[in-house]
Amino acid sequence: MFNYTSFHDVFPTEVQLPYDRRLQHDIEAHRKNADDVLFIDRVMRALGISKAKVYPPKTENALRQLHQQICEAGMSMHHKFSLLYYILLDFDDASKEVFVSESFASLSGMPANYQLFMKGLWHMDREEYSRAIEYVAHPSLNPDFADDIIIALIKQASDQDYTLALSYFYSVQPILKSPVALELLYDAMARTNVTQALLYSRTHPQHTREQLFRRWISCVLNNGGGDDLPSRTSELAFMPFDSLEETWFEEYLTTGEGRTLKRAKDTLLIRKIACDRFSDVAKVRPSGQWAGILEGIKGGTEGQGD
Repeated sequence: MFNYTSFHDVFPTEVQLPYDRRLQHDIEAHRKNADDVLFIDRVMRALGISKAKVYPPKTENALRQLHQQICEAGMSMHHKFSLLYYILLDFDDASKEVFVSESFASLSGMPANYQLFMKGLWHMDREEYSRAIEYVAHPSLNPDFADDIIIALIKQASDQDYTLALSYFYSVQPILKSPVALELLYDAMARTNVTQALLYSRTHPQHTREQLFRRWISCVLNNGGGDDLPSRTSELAFMPFDSLEETWFEEYLTTGEGRTLKRAKDTLLIRKIACDRFSDVAKVRPSGQWAGILEGIKGGTEGQGD
């Protein structure tokens, strides 16, 4: 009968320990790329195994000690199985033929959702992000470690391609707890879909919403090179704002930090024209490319006054 506290019931004698120097080096390289914290480190710490870097176990004796530590820890059976299952995924990857993790899951009765989540974290730790999303975004899972997953996916993005991070977020819809995760996610949204980012800001309480709105303006105007800045300026200026957003928009670009952004004045001017605020536009001092247009608007408003 299967007994998870028996070392050889979990780690069969015919299976070779996978943690050679190469795998140890690879795992440490992944850890370094992840700001020195793997997801398995987070899981172990959350479950009460706080000893630094017990993973990967470098020898059979170290693996035996880790197995014993997991078995004796004050955590649920399913959590113990999850940690052991994660380690067995290393055995699977090294063997390519014998899948001891599947046998363990079957013999132990480990729930499928725990398997999905740990396999997803295993792929996250291997920096196999596309594969990881297939598991961690599964609809049967709770959004555990969502902040850390979002941060990892955004930091690994290249050329401002945040597809994986946004796909995970829209699939799981987690409530983010970390300001860092929220800011990184919002920047990714603003650089990918201006309208979606604006709508997302409106789902937050007013104080957070205002901070995100200002961040949104900054991201849109600062995004990428200068070639498409005029189109971004126009896109921003023609957005349908409510009264609060209208106030924040003008304050941020006139007296706030946004006043130093490139084309801040142009964006404000286009906004006023778009909103038919010609009396405000007429007060602007004509200069540069806008001189002719502003003089025309000024003449028109003065003519109406007469």
